[in-house]
Amino acid sequence: MRQFKTRDVIRKTKPALIALWFSLLFLPLKGVKSSLLLFVLLSILLFFFKFFLRHGTSLQERICVLRERIGKKRIPVSIPLIARYLAIVGLLCLPFFAENYLLDVVILAGIYAILALGLNVVVGFTGLLNLGYVAFYAIGAYAYALLNVKCGLGFWQALPICIGLTTLSGFILAVPALRLKGDYLAIVTLGFGEIVRLILNNWDSLTNGPNGISGISAPSIFGSSLEALNRYYYLVFLSLVLTYSVVKRVRFSKIGRAWIAIREDEICASTMGINTTRYKLYAFAFGSLWAGIAGPLFAAKMRFVSPESFTFMESVLILCMVILGGQGSLTGVVLGAFVLVILPEVLRGVQSYRMLVLSIGLIAMMIFRPQGLLGGIGRERMREVGEKQ
Repeated sequence: MRQFKTRDVIRKTKPALIALWFSLLFLPLKGVKSSLLLFVLLSILLFFFKFFLRHGTSLQERICVLRERIGKKRIPVSIPLIARYLAIVGLLCLPFFAENYLLDVVILAGIYAILALGLNVVVGFTGLLNLGYVAFYAIGAYAYALLNVKCGLGFWQALPICIGLTTLSGFILAVPALRLKGDYLAIVTLGFGEIVRLILNNWDSLTNGPNGISGISAPSIFGSSLEALNRYYYLVFLSLVLTYSVVKRVRFSKIGRAWIAIREDEICASTMGINTTRYKLYAFAFGSLWAGIAGPLFAAKMRFVSPESFTFMESVLILCMVILGGQGSLTGVVLGAFVLVILPEVLRGVQSYRMLVLSIGLIAMMIFRPQGLLGGIGRERMREVGEKQ
């Protein structure tokens, strides 16, 4: 009886304990008053969250009954769709009132979102752990830098070559790597990323070694340069929309369904007639293709590339974006990229503790929502589409 009473007490006071834990961690950052305020706010939010989790089903049933009585069986526009369109309108209007610093951060977040969507194809759709994705990012960036500085090609002339090189690199890596599985595959991809970084760092005659390549020109459209951040912002925005749209279309195609079948059960997918090796090659090549877009965008924005921008920690950061947003969820991956790029900048005022706060937040996500921010939504959508067809 005492054991059951103890469990009931812990269960009832769990929101307050969670709020107290975060408040104590926040105490060295902002002081006692801010920590107390955080404790009160978190306690209230967690209490309402727990209430809706417990009574959400009954409330939804009552709403459905009320809707049938009114005669509206379906809502013509869903709330997530409205939120999505509002977010798009807000992003389109951002350059008109935002400062250059904010635009610079959002542009970088958009580039990382493209990378996260590409890695999501390999990790989220197909279930293959790739720890060297930054290598394709580096190949795309250096390819544009070399073609622009040494060959005189503009952004639009060099972009197809960069995409072709990164796609070919992904295919070449996949041929020997796909003989391995699990941790061994992760080690091989990690080694590939380090090999590319070391080549860029030591091939002085071509890449200028650790000094990097400078003097990269910005893209232009109809003779108008996109050097200004408010113009370059729209280029990154359109690239992100293109990436999202194409990856979403492929996800619900025959190839995308084959990738998800391999992720769920590779042996079962093989017995159903899916050539798992071929579709894994497709996943690596298609996933690395988007790094061939993000790399030139990064090089054209920074006007400078060096091996220090393409370390192993960049691969870990992109993988964290996929995991935080939810593996397989496109909207979640984009949201995870924006969170992990913008949140450190928001916490720059407490620079000594910002990585601590970020790490605690990631740990809390893994404990309380391991599927990610929007992880379960993608699978439900796939199931609905499959039932309709």
